[in-house]
Amino acid sequence: MKRIGEKLRFLRQKQEVSLRELASKLGFSSHAHLARIERGEKKPSAELALRIARFFGVSADQLMDDDLELD
Repeated sequence: MKRIGEKLRFLRQKQEVSLRELASKLGFSSHAHLARIERGEKKPSAELALRIARFFGVSADQLMDDDLELD
């Protein structure tokens, strides 16, 4: 799960969603937690990873498994 931040940034940029917009859509009052995940400083909970995957229309496996690539 080392690449989850990289994948999150890729998905966000691909859909042109800012960290602030994503945080709002996921129910966070601040984007700071998501920024730390993108930088690799934090790991998301399983619940948050699932919410992120659903938001971007990818499987949780694709998001969390370092060996699986995004389409």
